[in-house]
Amino acid sequence: MFKLTRTFLAAFLLFSFALTATVASAAPIGRTTLAATCAPAWKAAATYTAGNLASDAGHNYKANWWNQNDRPSTSASGAWADQGVCTPPTITRTPTPRSTPTAAVGGTISRIGMYYPDWNIYDVNYQPKRLETSGTAAKLTDLYLAFGNVTNGKCVMGDPYADYQKLYGAAASVNGTADTNANNAGVIHQLAELKAKHPKLRVFWSFGGWTWSDGFAQAAAHPATFATSCWNLLNDPRWTKVFDGIDIDWEYPNACGLTCDNSGRNAFKNLMAALWNSPLRNGKLVSAAIGADGTPGGKLDQTDYLAASAYVHWFNVMTYDYFGTWDATGPTAPHSPLNNYSGIPITGANTKSSITYLRNKGIPASKLSFGIGFYGRGWTGVTQAAPGGSATGPANGSLEPGMENYNVLINSCPPTSTVGGTSYAFCGNNWWSYDTATTIASKLAAMKAAANVTGVFVWEASGDTPTGALITVIYNNK
Repeated sequence: MFKLTRTFLAAFLLFSFALTATVASAAPIGRTTLAATCAPAWKAAATYTAGNLASDAGHNYKANWWNQNDRPSTSASGAWADQGVCTPPTITRTPTPRSTPTAAVGGTISRIGMYYPDWNIYDVNYQPKRLETSGTAAKLTDLYLAFGNVTNGKCVMGDPYADYQKLYGAAASVNGTADTNANNAGVIHQLAELKAKHPKLRVFWSFGGWTWSDGFAQAAAHPATFATSCWNLLNDPRWTKVFDGIDIDWEYPNACGLTCDNSGRNAFKNLMAALWNSPLRNGKLVSAAIGADGTPGGKLDQTDYLAASAYVHWFNVMTYDYFGTWDATGPTAPHSPLNNYSGIPITGANTKSSITYLRNKGIPASKLSFGIGFYGRGWTGVTQAAPGGSATGPANGSLEPGMENYNVLINSCPPTSTVGGTSYAFCGNNWWSYDTATTIASKLAAMKAAANVTGVFVWEASGDTPTGALITVIYNNK
């Protein structure tokens, strides 16, 4: 019966359309109208905000909120509203002379993210206002407040004083107005002021990190409870308009970071699915910072990142800290190489290999951002300039032993050469590696040419110069 009814209805509609087209002056019958012209075709790599139009499968769709890689014709997220059937625009084609084919154009960078740890307000004295005065905020699409904690299977505030209690005076605040409410101040309120100046800036609250990832295994045992706690925290009326999304930095699911867990291959996917599908999400974004290696059997093989990718808008792949002074006696090696090089301690421990490894799992480029560190790692007791030398331990660093910000190293130990697409420096008996303006520009060019990512992000804000020299390089080469 259904098949006959659908056939009859289709015939009737065809007849009605033909009649309407023939009698041009006839008024529309009921709600029948000529189809609208199709909007520009939907693209997986493009980003859409509320009100944007895109066409897909012969229909126009209007975005209800920000989204990316969420196909309108098959979406079940509610991100799109069907505007009805559309017709392709008439195109007049002008013949063009034949030319020799050229190489395909590489990818583009549509996201520039940066992590801002709330502890920056203490020792390094990098207050949120510097994101404005350095010109950094104007060059970002995404800013990540790090970190919220994960305890007892739930998202909780990491540092209440830094996050919402610290009162900023007029001179120290982003907009020049002193804070007066100690229950709605701190870094979060300063980020609200930053968003007022830059309405397109998206702010995420990142949970976990190296130190606070040991709570994720318990959270993964009850993912719905975890998701509810996270969204309730983000949706607190004091700051719900500040945060556009949540970022999960689990180091590392079903593997070892500061601690080890055996939560299982599906734990991360289940956790992200609970966040994504929660009725409390209200269209907010979901991202995750994930480990990086390109070695079979490594961290990227311990969990199902392809399945988890269905429940994130994108992954921030931490393509740094491949090598460092946890190997106290060396061999010296750059912590963030772009590619393999002769003598690299672990083949595949580099940015290109990590991203390629994820792409080969089936994760689309539209959901991958690669990372750049605004800091260096170094050893002391080194006797050779070239990488691969032995050491006696970590070099002195203000962040931790063997770790120092770029804005210090560029003056105290300038680079002497490059290897694997990044720079290194040999000063006295100290050996450091870090990215510079030159190597960052080269990395961006290489990653765009490979077309395996659509975003880049930085760890972290305080490593740049007062004028934002490095973020400017990223912005100018995106």
